[in-house]
Amino acid sequence: MRRWFSTDPAAPDSPPTVHHHAFAGTPSPDVTLWLAPIEPNDPLMPVRWDRDAFEYVVGAGWDAHGPFAVVQSRDQRTVRLLGIDPADGRTTVLHEQRDARWVELVPGLPARTASGIALAHADLRGTRHLTADGEPVTPPGRQVRAVLGVDGDEVLFTASDEPTEVDLWSWRPGTEPRRRSAGPGLHGGALRGGTLVRTRADTAGPTPVAEVLRAGRRAVAVPSYAEPPVLGVRRTMLRLGPRELRAALYLPSWHRPAEDGPLPVLLDPYGGAGGQRVTAAHDWKTLVSQWFAEQGFAVLVTDGRGTPGRGPDWEREAYGDLFGPALDDQVSALRAAARAHPVLDLRRVGIRGWSFSGSLAVLAVLRRPDVFRAAVAGAGVTDQRLYDAHWRERFLGHPEAYPERYEANSLLREAPRLTRPLLLVHGLADPKVPPAHTLRLSDALLAAGRPHEVLLLPGAGHQPLGTDVTHDLLRHQARFLQRHLAAAPPDPGPLHSPDAR
Repeated sequence: MRRWFSTDPAAPDSPPTVHHHAFAGTPSPDVTLWLAPIEPNDPLMPVRWDRDAFEYVVGAGWDAHGPFAVVQSRDQRTVRLLGIDPADGRTTVLHEQRDARWVELVPGLPARTASGIALAHADLRGTRHLTADGEPVTPPGRQVRAVLGVDGDEVLFTASDEPTEVDLWSWRPGTEPRRRSAGPGLHGGALRGGTLVRTRADTAGPTPVAEVLRAGRRAVAVPSYAEPPVLGVRRTMLRLGPRELRAALYLPSWHRPAEDGPLPVLLDPYGGAGGQRVTAAHDWKTLVSQWFAEQGFAVLVTDGRGTPGRGPDWEREAYGDLFGPALDDQVSALRAAARAHPVLDLRRVGIRGWSFSGSLAVLAVLRRPDVFRAAVAGAGVTDQRLYDAHWRERFLGHPEAYPERYEANSLLREAPRLTRPLLLVHGLADPKVPPAHTLRLSDALLAAGRPHEVLLLPGAGHQPLGTDVTHDLLRHQARFLQRHLAAAPPDPGPLHSPDAR
Protein backbone atom coordinates (compact mmCIF):
# COMPACT_ATOMS: atom_id res chain seq x y z
CA MET A 1 0.00 0.00 0.00
CA ARG A 2 1.02 3.61 -0.51
CA ARG A 3 2.50 5.37 2.49
CA TRP A 4 1.55 8.97 3.28
CA PHE A 5 3.49 11.06 5.79
CA SER A 6 1.92 13.87 7.80
CA THR A 7 3.43 16.29 10.28
CA ASP A 8 2.07 18.84 12.71
CA PRO A 9 3.46 22.27 11.71
CA ALA A 10 2.44 23.58 15.14
CA ALA A 11 4.78 21.03 16.76
CA PRO A 12 7.84 20.94 14.51
CA ASP A 13 9.77 18.71 16.92
CA SER A 14 7.20 15.90 16.56
CA PRO A 15 8.10 13.01 14.23
CA PRO A 16 5.96 12.47 11.13
CA THR A 17 3.01 10.09 11.24
CA VAL A 18 2.80 7.34 8.62
CA HIS A 19 -0.59 6.58 7.07
CA HIS A 20 -1.25 3.69 4.73
CA HIS A 21 -3.70 4.65 1.99
CA ALA A 22 -5.32 2.61 -0.74
CA PHE A 23 -5.80 5.43 -3.24
CA ALA A 24 -7.70 4.91 -6.49
CA GLY A 25 -5.75 2.60 -8.76
CA THR A 26 -3.25 1.55 -6.07
CA PRO A 27 -2.97 -1.74 -4.13
CA SER A 28 -5.55 -2.51 -1.48
CA PRO A 29 -4.81 -4.00 1.95
CA ASP A 30 -4.09 -7.74 1.82
CA VAL A 31 -6.98 -9.06 3.93
CA THR A 32 -7.19 -12.63 5.23
CA LEU A 33 -9.75 -14.48 7.33
CA TRP A 34 -8.99 -17.06 10.01
CA LEU A 35 -10.90 -19.47 12.22
CA ALA A 36 -9.62 -19.22 15.79
CA PRO A 37 -10.16 -22.26 18.02
CA ILE A 38 -11.12 -21.89 21.66
CA GLU A 39 -8.43 -24.32 22.81
CA PRO A 40 -5.15 -22.37 23.10
CA ASN A 41 -2.93 -25.09 21.62
CA ASP A 42 -5.02 -25.73 18.49
CA PRO A 43 -3.72 -23.99 15.36
CA LEU A 44 -5.41 -21.12 13.54
CA MET A 45 -7.14 -22.20 10.33
CA PRO A 46 -7.10 -19.96 7.23
CA VAL A 47 -10.29 -19.38 5.26
CA ARG A 48 -9.73 -20.04 1.57
CA TRP A 49 -11.43 -18.25 -1.32
CA ASP A 50 -10.38 -16.66 -4.64
CA ARG A 51 -8.69 -13.65 -3.11
CA ASP A 52 -7.34 -12.43 -6.44
CA ALA A 53 -10.84 -12.14 -7.92
CA PHE A 54 -12.49 -10.97 -4.67
CA GLU A 55 -10.04 -8.81 -2.76
CA TYR A 56 -12.57 -6.88 -0.69
CA VAL A 57 -13.96 -8.51 2.47
CA VAL A 58 -17.05 -6.44 3.20
CA GLY A 59 -18.69 -8.64 5.83
CA ALA A 60 -18.14 -11.70 8.01
CA GLY A 61 -19.83 -13.44 10.90
CA TRP A 62 -21.07 -16.67 12.45
CA ASP A 63 -24.74 -17.58 12.58
CA ALA A 64 -26.73 -20.74 13.32
CA HIS A 65 -25.43 -22.32 10.11
CA GLY A 66 -21.78 -21.62 10.82
CA PRO A 67 -19.25 -18.99 9.76
CA PHE A 68 -19.74 -16.91 6.63
CA ALA A 69 -18.11 -14.08 4.72
CA VAL A 70 -19.18 -11.49 2.15
CA VAL A 71 -16.57 -10.71 -0.52
CA GLN A 72 -16.52 -8.25 -3.38
CA SER A 73 -14.57 -7.92 -6.62
CA ARG A 74 -12.26 -4.95 -7.18
CA ASP A 75 -14.62 -3.51 -9.82
CA GLN A 76 -17.48 -3.89 -7.26
CA ARG A 77 -19.76 -5.46 -9.87
CA THR A 78 -19.92 -8.84 -8.10
CA VAL A 79 -20.62 -9.68 -4.45
CA ARG A 80 -20.67 -13.21 -3.04
CA LEU A 81 -22.00 -14.65 0.20
CA LEU A 82 -19.65 -17.49 1.18
CA GLY A 83 -20.40 -20.27 3.60
CA ILE A 84 -17.29 -21.38 5.48
CA ASP A 85 -16.69 -24.98 6.54
CA PRO A 86 -15.45 -24.72 10.16
CA ALA A 87 -13.63 -28.05 9.80
CA ASP A 88 -11.17 -27.01 7.08
CA GLY A 89 -11.84 -23.34 6.10
CA ARG A 90 -13.13 -24.18 2.62
CA THR A 91 -15.81 -21.88 1.21
CA THR A 92 -18.98 -22.44 -0.81
CA VAL A 93 -20.81 -19.75 -2.79
CA LEU A 94 -24.27 -19.42 -1.24
CA HIS A 95 -25.44 -16.36 -3.15
CA GLU A 96 -24.04 -14.07 -5.84
CA GLN A 97 -25.12 -10.60 -6.94
CA ARG A 98 -24.04 -8.78 -10.11
CA ASP A 99 -24.58 -5.30 -11.45
CA ALA A 100 -23.28 -3.58 -14.59
CA ARG A 101 -22.15 -0.54 -12.52
CA TRP A 102 -21.78 -1.60 -8.89
CA VAL A 103 -23.52 -3.83 -6.35
CA GLU A 104 -24.74 -1.61 -3.54
CA LEU A 105 -23.61 -2.76 -0.10
CA VAL A 106 -26.82 -2.68 1.91
CA PRO A 107 -26.08 -2.78 5.67
CA GLY A 108 -26.93 -6.19 7.12
CA LEU A 109 -27.01 -8.00 3.76
CA PRO A 110 -26.50 -10.66 2.61
CA ALA A 111 -27.62 -12.78 5.58
CA ARG A 112 -29.34 -16.07 6.46
CA THR A 113 -32.41 -16.94 8.49
CA ALA A 114 -32.56 -19.79 10.98
CA SER A 115 -34.19 -22.00 8.34
CA GLY A 116 -31.41 -21.23 5.86
CA ILE A 117 -33.14 -18.69 3.61
CA ALA A 118 -30.59 -16.46 1.89
CA LEU A 119 -31.47 -12.78 2.35
CA ALA A 120 -30.17 -10.23 -0.13
CA HIS A 121 -31.45 -7.34 -2.23
CA ALA A 122 -32.29 -6.85 -5.88
CA ASP A 123 -32.40 -3.55 -7.80
CA LEU A 124 -35.32 -3.96 -10.20
CA ARG A 125 -36.97 -1.22 -12.28
CA GLY A 126 -36.00 1.59 -9.95
CA THR A 127 -36.70 -0.19 -6.65
CA ARG A 128 -34.32 -1.78 -4.16
CA HIS A 129 -36.18 -4.89 -2.96
CA LEU A 130 -35.46 -7.22 -0.05
CA THR A 131 -35.16 -10.73 -1.47
CA ALA A 132 -35.47 -14.21 0.08
CA ASP A 133 -33.73 -16.94 -1.90
CA GLY A 134 -33.69 -14.54 -4.83
CA GLU A 135 -37.40 -13.62 -4.75
CA PRO A 136 -38.52 -10.06 -3.86
CA VAL A 137 -40.58 -9.84 -0.68
CA THR A 138 -41.08 -6.03 -0.70
CA PRO A 139 -43.26 -4.18 -3.24
CA PRO A 140 -42.25 -1.78 -6.03
CA GLY A 141 -41.52 1.74 -4.82
CA ARG A 142 -40.46 0.73 -1.31
CA GLN A 143 -36.70 1.30 -1.09
CA VAL A 144 -34.95 -1.06 1.33
CA ARG A 145 -32.39 0.80 3.44
CA ALA A 146 -30.90 -1.82 5.79
CA VAL A 147 -31.47 -5.15 7.50
CA LEU A 148 -31.13 -4.48 11.24
CA GLY A 149 -31.27 -8.05 12.44
CA VAL A 150 -32.50 -11.62 11.93
CA ASP A 151 -34.25 -13.26 14.88
CA GLY A 152 -34.85 -16.87 13.93
CA ASP A 153 -36.87 -16.56 10.72
CA GLU A 154 -38.04 -12.99 11.41
CA VAL A 155 -36.20 -10.23 9.57
CA LEU A 156 -36.15 -6.65 10.87
CA PHE A 157 -35.39 -4.04 8.24
CA THR A 158 -35.85 -0.39 7.32
CA ALA A 159 -37.28 0.98 4.08
CA SER A 160 -38.56 4.23 2.59
CA ASP A 161 -41.76 4.92 0.66
CA GLU A 162 -40.90 8.64 0.87
CA PRO A 163 -37.16 9.40 0.73
CA THR A 164 -37.21 11.86 3.63
CA GLU A 165 -38.62 9.19 5.96
CA VAL A 166 -37.38 5.76 7.10
CA ASP A 167 -39.90 3.20 8.37
CA LEU A 168 -39.33 0.03 10.40
CA TRP A 169 -40.58 -3.28 8.99
CA SER A 170 -40.40 -6.99 9.74
CA TRP A 171 -40.96 -10.05 7.55
CA ARG A 172 -41.43 -13.78 8.08
CA PRO A 173 -41.52 -16.47 5.39
CA GLY A 174 -45.02 -17.01 4.05
CA THR A 175 -46.29 -13.59 5.19
CA GLU A 176 -46.38 -10.02 3.91
CA PRO A 177 -44.01 -7.45 5.44
CA ARG A 178 -45.39 -5.86 8.62
CA ARG A 179 -44.87 -2.19 9.47
CA ARG A 180 -43.42 -1.83 12.98
CA SER A 181 -43.31 1.98 13.14
CA ALA A 182 -45.89 4.75 13.03
CA GLY A 183 -45.78 8.37 11.99
CA PRO A 184 -43.18 10.40 10.08
CA GLY A 185 -39.54 10.33 11.08
CA LEU A 186 -36.44 8.19 10.91
CA HIS A 187 -37.16 4.84 12.58
CA GLY A 188 -34.78 2.11 13.62
CA GLY A 189 -34.57 -0.75 16.05
CA ALA A 190 -33.23 -4.10 17.18
CA LEU A 191 -34.95 -7.49 17.50
CA ARG A 192 -33.77 -10.44 19.54
CA GLY A 193 -35.61 -13.22 21.39
CA GLY A 194 -38.96 -11.78 20.38
CA THR A 195 -38.19 -8.42 22.03
CA LEU A 196 -38.25 -5.33 19.80
CA VAL A 197 -36.51 -2.12 20.74
CA ARG A 198 -37.51 0.60 18.32
CA THR A 199 -36.35 4.18 17.95
CA ARG A 200 -37.75 7.26 16.27
CA ALA A 201 -36.01 10.52 15.40
CA ASP A 202 -38.19 13.40 14.23
CA THR A 203 -38.57 17.15 14.64
CA ALA A 204 -40.12 16.98 18.12
CA GLY A 205 -36.93 16.63 20.15
CA PRO A 206 -33.14 16.73 20.07
CA THR A 207 -32.56 12.97 20.25
CA PRO A 208 -34.36 9.80 19.12
CA VAL A 209 -36.96 8.34 21.45
CA ALA A 210 -36.91 4.62 22.20
CA GLU A 211 -39.32 2.03 23.54
CA VAL A 212 -39.27 -1.69 24.28
CA LEU A 213 -42.07 -3.93 23.00
CA ARG A 214 -42.71 -7.53 24.07
CA ALA A 215 -45.65 -9.72 23.15
CA GLY A 216 -48.49 -9.46 25.66
CA ARG A 217 -46.88 -6.61 27.62
CA ARG A 218 -47.20 -2.86 27.65
CA ALA A 219 -44.60 -0.83 25.80
CA VAL A 220 -41.82 0.50 28.02
CA ALA A 221 -40.40 3.92 27.15
CA VAL A 222 -36.65 4.47 27.44
CA PRO A 223 -36.14 8.01 28.78
CA SER A 224 -33.64 10.42 27.25
CA TYR A 225 -31.82 13.02 29.32
CA ALA A 226 -30.20 14.85 26.43
CA GLU A 227 -30.15 18.62 26.72
CA PRO A 228 -32.43 20.37 24.20
CA PRO A 229 -30.61 22.68 21.76
CA VAL A 230 -30.77 26.41 22.48
CA LEU A 231 -31.51 27.14 18.83
CA GLY A 232 -35.02 26.74 17.43
CA VAL A 233 -35.50 25.69 13.82
CA ARG A 234 -37.52 27.65 11.24
CA ARG A 235 -37.62 25.15 8.39
CA THR A 236 -39.91 24.62 5.40
CA MET A 237 -39.80 21.30 3.56
CA LEU A 238 -39.95 21.59 -0.23
CA ARG A 239 -40.22 19.55 -3.43
CA LEU A 240 -38.57 21.46 -6.23
CA GLY A 241 -38.54 21.28 -10.00
CA PRO A 242 -39.49 18.48 -12.40
CA ARG A 243 -37.36 15.98 -10.44
CA GLU A 244 -39.19 16.85 -7.21
CA LEU A 245 -35.88 17.45 -5.47
CA ARG A 246 -36.30 17.17 -1.73
CA ALA A 247 -35.12 20.36 -0.07
CA ALA A 248 -35.35 22.33 3.16
CA LEU A 249 -35.43 26.12 3.42
CA TYR A 250 -34.19 27.75 6.66
CA LEU A 251 -35.01 31.39 7.44
CA PRO A 252 -33.81 33.60 10.31
CA SER A 253 -36.08 33.67 13.33
CA TRP A 254 -36.01 37.48 13.26
CA HIS A 255 -36.78 37.93 9.57
CA ARG A 256 -39.99 39.75 8.57
CA PRO A 257 -40.38 39.76 4.77
CA ALA A 258 -42.39 42.99 4.58
CA GLU A 259 -39.87 44.99 6.62
CA ASP A 260 -36.54 43.21 6.08
CA GLY A 261 -36.83 42.42 2.37
CA PRO A 262 -35.10 39.66 0.40
CA LEU A 263 -32.21 37.73 1.88
CA PRO A 264 -28.93 36.57 0.34
CA VAL A 265 -29.04 32.82 -0.26
CA LEU A 266 -26.64 30.25 1.11
CA LEU A 267 -26.71 26.73 -0.31
CA ASP A 268 -25.64 24.26 2.39
CA PRO A 269 -25.89 20.80 0.81
CA TYR A 270 -24.06 17.54 0.96
CA GLY A 271 -25.47 16.66 -2.41
CA GLY A 272 -23.53 13.48 -3.16
CA ALA A 273 -23.52 9.72 -2.85
CA GLY A 274 -23.73 8.36 0.67
CA GLY A 275 -25.05 11.54 2.30
CA GLN A 276 -28.68 12.59 2.84
CA ARG A 277 -29.44 15.94 4.45
CA VAL A 278 -33.17 16.45 3.92
CA THR A 279 -35.10 14.19 6.29
CA ALA A 280 -38.10 14.25 8.59
CA ALA A 281 -35.83 14.67 11.62
CA HIS A 282 -33.54 17.30 13.11
CA ASP A 283 -29.87 16.61 13.78
CA TRP A 284 -26.74 18.67 14.39
CA LYS A 285 -26.46 19.52 10.68
CA THR A 286 -29.98 20.95 10.82
CA LEU A 287 -28.88 23.23 13.65
CA VAL A 288 -25.78 24.35 11.74
CA SER A 289 -27.96 25.35 8.78
CA GLN A 290 -30.30 27.26 11.11
CA TRP A 291 -27.31 28.96 12.73
CA PHE A 292 -26.19 30.27 9.35
CA ALA A 293 -29.74 31.46 8.71
CA GLU A 294 -29.58 33.47 11.94
CA GLN A 295 -26.52 35.26 10.51
CA GLY A 296 -28.67 36.79 7.76
CA PHE A 297 -29.13 34.15 5.06
CA ALA A 298 -31.92 32.15 3.52
CA VAL A 299 -30.30 28.71 3.71
CA LEU A 300 -31.31 26.10 1.15
CA VAL A 301 -30.38 22.42 1.60
CA THR A 302 -31.12 20.08 -1.33
CA ASP A 303 -30.61 16.35 -1.91
CA GLY A 304 -29.92 15.84 -5.61
CA ARG A 305 -29.14 12.88 -7.81
CA GLY A 306 -26.77 10.36 -6.27
CA THR A 307 -28.03 10.85 -2.70
CA PRO A 308 -29.58 7.89 -0.82
CA GLY A 309 -33.25 7.13 -0.35
CA ARG A 310 -34.74 7.42 -3.84
CA GLY A 311 -33.72 4.10 -5.28
CA PRO A 312 -30.91 2.56 -7.32
CA ASP A 313 -31.50 4.50 -10.53
CA TRP A 314 -31.30 7.80 -8.66
CA GLU A 315 -28.09 6.73 -6.88
CA ARG A 316 -26.44 5.59 -10.10
CA GLU A 317 -26.84 9.02 -11.69
CA ALA A 318 -23.45 9.71 -10.08
CA TYR A 319 -21.74 6.93 -12.06
CA GLY A 320 -18.97 8.32 -14.25
CA ASP A 321 -19.62 11.95 -13.26
CA LEU A 322 -19.58 12.82 -9.57
CA PHE A 323 -20.25 16.53 -9.88
CA GLY A 324 -22.14 17.39 -13.07
CA PRO A 325 -25.61 16.10 -12.08
CA ALA A 326 -25.08 17.17 -8.46
CA LEU A 327 -24.29 20.76 -9.43
CA ASP A 328 -27.12 20.92 -11.96
CA ASP A 329 -29.59 19.85 -9.30
CA GLN A 330 -28.38 22.50 -6.86
CA VAL A 331 -28.91 25.22 -9.48
CA SER A 332 -32.31 23.81 -10.48
CA ALA A 333 -33.44 23.67 -6.85
CA LEU A 334 -32.24 27.23 -6.21
CA ARG A 335 -34.24 28.65 -9.11
CA ALA A 336 -37.37 26.66 -8.28
CA ALA A 337 -37.20 27.72 -4.63
CA ALA A 338 -36.82 31.39 -5.61
CA ARG A 339 -39.92 31.20 -7.80
CA ALA A 340 -41.96 29.95 -4.86
CA HIS A 341 -40.26 32.08 -2.20
CA PRO A 342 -39.42 35.65 -3.35
CA VAL A 343 -37.48 36.18 -0.12
CA LEU A 344 -34.51 34.50 -1.91
CA ASP A 345 -32.31 37.11 -3.63
CA LEU A 346 -30.74 35.38 -6.66
CA ARG A 347 -28.30 38.25 -7.11
CA ARG A 348 -26.54 37.20 -3.88
CA VAL A 349 -25.99 33.46 -3.77
CA GLY A 350 -23.22 31.60 -1.97
CA ILE A 351 -22.47 27.98 -1.20
CA ARG A 352 -20.64 26.19 1.60
CA GLY A 353 -19.75 22.54 2.02
CA TRP A 354 -17.49 19.97 3.61
CA SER A 355 -15.92 16.83 2.15
CA PHE A 356 -17.94 15.98 -0.99
CA SER A 357 -19.84 19.23 -0.74
CA GLY A 358 -16.54 21.04 -0.24
CA SER A 359 -15.54 19.85 -3.71
CA LEU A 360 -19.02 20.77 -4.96
CA ALA A 361 -18.68 24.30 -3.53
CA VAL A 362 -15.38 24.81 -5.37
CA LEU A 363 -16.84 23.62 -8.65
CA ALA A 364 -19.91 25.81 -8.15
CA VAL A 365 -17.84 29.00 -8.36
CA LEU A 366 -15.57 27.56 -11.06
CA ARG A 367 -18.30 26.34 -13.42
CA ARG A 368 -21.26 28.57 -12.53
CA PRO A 369 -20.00 32.03 -11.58
CA ASP A 370 -23.19 33.34 -13.19
CA VAL A 371 -25.10 31.81 -10.25
CA PHE A 372 -22.70 31.68 -7.32
CA ARG A 373 -20.98 34.79 -5.94
CA ALA A 374 -18.85 33.18 -3.21
CA ALA A 375 -17.97 29.77 -1.77
CA VAL A 376 -16.58 28.21 1.41
CA ALA A 377 -15.05 24.78 0.79
CA GLY A 378 -13.82 22.52 3.59
CA ALA A 379 -11.78 19.33 3.18
CA GLY A 380 -12.69 18.87 -0.47
CA VAL A 381 -11.18 16.18 -2.70
CA THR A 382 -9.47 18.04 -5.54
CA ASP A 383 -7.60 15.16 -7.21
CA GLN A 384 -9.81 12.08 -7.46
CA ARG A 385 -6.78 9.77 -7.76
CA LEU A 386 -5.79 10.71 -4.21
CA TYR A 387 -8.90 9.34 -2.55
CA ASP A 388 -10.04 6.00 -1.15
CA ALA A 389 -9.95 3.35 -3.88
CA HIS A 390 -13.05 1.47 -2.78
CA TRP A 391 -15.26 4.56 -2.71
CA ARG A 392 -13.87 6.44 -5.68
CA GLU A 393 -13.59 3.45 -8.05
CA ARG A 394 -17.24 2.64 -7.34
CA PHE A 395 -18.28 5.75 -9.26
CA LEU A 396 -15.38 6.42 -11.63
CA GLY A 397 -13.97 2.93 -12.20
CA HIS A 398 -10.27 2.08 -12.16
CA PRO A 399 -8.16 5.08 -13.28
CA GLU A 400 -6.22 2.92 -15.73
CA ALA A 401 -9.47 1.92 -17.45
CA TYR A 402 -11.17 5.33 -17.25
CA PRO A 403 -8.49 8.05 -17.07
CA GLU A 404 -10.82 10.52 -18.79
CA ARG A 405 -13.30 10.34 -15.88
CA TYR A 406 -10.63 11.23 -13.35
CA GLU A 407 -9.46 14.10 -15.52
CA ALA A 408 -12.99 15.43 -16.00
CA ASN A 409 -13.63 15.33 -12.23
CA SER A 410 -10.36 17.02 -11.27
CA LEU A 411 -10.70 20.41 -9.61
CA LEU A 412 -7.04 21.19 -10.25
CA ARG A 413 -7.39 21.46 -14.01
CA GLU A 414 -10.26 23.94 -13.65
CA ALA A 415 -8.45 26.24 -11.19
CA PRO A 416 -7.74 28.96 -13.82
CA ARG A 417 -11.50 29.51 -14.19
CA LEU A 418 -11.93 31.04 -10.71
CA THR A 419 -13.42 34.53 -10.74
CA ARG A 420 -15.36 34.53 -7.46
CA PRO A 421 -14.27 34.77 -3.80
CA LEU A 422 -13.29 31.35 -2.43
CA LEU A 423 -12.34 30.32 1.10
CA LEU A 424 -10.58 26.96 1.41
CA VAL A 425 -10.51 25.25 4.84
CA HIS A 426 -8.69 22.06 5.81
CA GLY A 427 -7.62 20.29 8.99
CA LEU A 428 -3.92 19.49 8.91
CA ALA A 429 -4.52 16.19 10.74
CA ASP A 430 -7.24 15.01 8.36
CA PRO A 431 -6.71 11.24 7.84
CA LYS A 432 -9.60 10.84 5.37
CA VAL A 433 -8.90 13.65 2.91
CA PRO A 434 -5.23 14.57 3.24
CA PRO A 435 -4.60 18.34 3.38
CA ALA A 436 -2.54 17.94 0.20
CA HIS A 437 -5.84 18.25 -1.67
CA THR A 438 -6.40 21.83 -0.54
CA LEU A 439 -2.71 22.75 -0.73
CA ARG A 440 -2.45 21.53 -4.31
CA LEU A 441 -5.57 23.42 -5.30
CA SER A 442 -4.23 26.56 -3.68
CA ASP A 443 -0.96 26.09 -5.57
CA ALA A 444 -2.84 25.72 -8.86
CA LEU A 445 -4.88 28.85 -8.12
CA LEU A 446 -1.73 30.84 -7.31
CA ALA A 447 -0.06 29.64 -10.49
CA ALA A 448 -3.08 30.83 -12.45
CA GLY A 449 -3.09 34.20 -10.66
CA ARG A 450 -6.46 33.58 -9.00
CA PRO A 451 -6.85 35.25 -5.56
CA HIS A 452 -8.37 33.10 -2.83
CA GLU A 453 -8.19 32.55 0.93
CA VAL A 454 -6.88 29.50 2.80
CA LEU A 455 -7.57 28.60 6.44
CA LEU A 456 -5.53 25.66 7.77
CA LEU A 457 -6.45 24.12 11.12
CA PRO A 458 -3.50 22.60 13.06
CA GLY A 459 -4.40 19.35 14.79
CA ALA A 460 -7.92 19.22 13.29
CA GLY A 461 -9.25 16.10 11.60
CA HIS A 462 -11.74 15.60 8.81
CA GLN A 463 -14.71 17.08 10.68
CA PRO A 464 -13.63 19.83 13.09
CA LEU A 465 -17.16 20.67 14.23
CA GLY A 466 -17.67 19.52 17.78
CA THR A 467 -14.11 20.50 18.72
CA ASP A 468 -12.53 23.54 20.37
CA VAL A 469 -12.40 25.37 17.03
CA THR A 470 -16.13 25.02 16.25
CA HIS A 471 -17.21 28.51 17.34
CA ASP A 472 -14.39 30.40 15.65
CA LEU A 473 -14.59 28.31 12.48
CA LEU A 474 -18.31 28.94 12.03
CA ARG A 475 -17.90 32.65 12.74
CA HIS A 476 -15.05 32.91 10.23
CA GLN A 477 -17.17 31.29 7.51
CA ALA A 478 -20.14 33.52 8.30
CA ARG A 479 -18.05 36.71 8.15
CA PHE A 480 -16.53 35.67 4.82
CA LEU A 481 -19.96 35.03 3.32
CA GLN A 482 -21.48 38.18 4.82
CA ARG A 483 -18.64 40.25 3.39
CA HIS A 484 -19.03 38.92 -0.14
CA LEU A 485 -22.81 38.57 -0.21
CA ALA A 486 -23.52 41.77 1.73
CA ALA A 487 -25.55 40.01 4.39
CA ALA A 488 -26.04 42.33 7.33
CA PRO A 489 -28.42 40.99 9.99
CA PRO A 490 -29.48 43.27 12.82
CA ASP A 491 -27.56 42.92 16.05
CA PRO A 492 -29.56 40.17 17.77
CA GLY A 493 -28.01 40.60 21.17
CA PRO A 494 -28.60 37.26 22.92
CA LEU A 495 -29.07 34.34 20.58
CA HIS A 496 -32.59 34.22 19.16
CA SER A 497 -34.35 30.96 19.92
CA PRO A 498 -37.77 30.65 18.27
CA ASP A 499 -40.03 27.80 19.19
CA ALA A 500 -38.93 24.65 17.39
CA ARG A 501 -41.29 23.80 14.57
